[in-house]
Amino acid sequence: LWNVLLSFSGLVALIQLLFLPFFPESPPYLLLQKGDQKGCLKAMKQLWGEGNYHTEFDDILKERAATKGIKIMNVLEVLKEPSLRQQLGVLFLLLLSLQLCGLGAITLYTSEIFRTANLQESIIPYVSLGVGISELFSIIFCSSIIDRFGRRILLWGGYLLMALILVLLEISLLL
Repeated sequence: LWNVLLSFSGLVALIQLLFLPFFPESPPYLLLQKGDQKGCLKAMKQLWGEGNYHTEFDDILKERAATKGIKIMNVLEVLKEPSLRQQLGVLFLLLLSLQLCGLGAITLYTSEIFRTANLQESIIPYVSLGVGISELFSIIFCSSIIDRFGRRILLWGGYLLMALILVLLEISLLL
C-alpha cells in the first residue's frame, strides 16, 4: 500500500492548493516588498479581525525605514559574504540533517526504479547522483526567485505542480 501512502501527500497538497488562494498575503511582505499600504492594512484586518493595527503598521514602517539603505543580496553575494559564514554553516548543517527525513529512502527507491527500467547497474549510481544534483540546482534556483515572485505564488505553483506530478505518477503506475 505504498502508493496510497504516496498519494496522501498529494491529497494534502491538493487541500493546500484549494485553500491557499483564500489566504491573504503577509502584511510585512505587502508593505516591505510591494509597497502596498492599503493591502497591508486589509491583510491585517483579514488575519486578525477588526481592530486598530497602527502600532504593528508603524513597526513595519520602521523596519522599512531601517532597511531602506541596505542592499538586497542575491545567492552568490550571500555565499561570498564573510560575515554570514557562521549562519551559512548552521544552515548547511540543518540541510544535512534533513537528509534523515526520508530523502535517502527516495534516492534508494529511485535506484530501484532505474533497475526496473533495465539500466546498466554501473550507470545507476551516476543517474542517482544526477537526480541529487538536479535537486540541489532546483533548491538554488528556487531560493533565488522567492523574493522576486513572492512566497504565495511560489507555494501555490509548487503545490499545483506537485499535485500534477503525483497524479501523473499514479497514472503511470496504473498503466
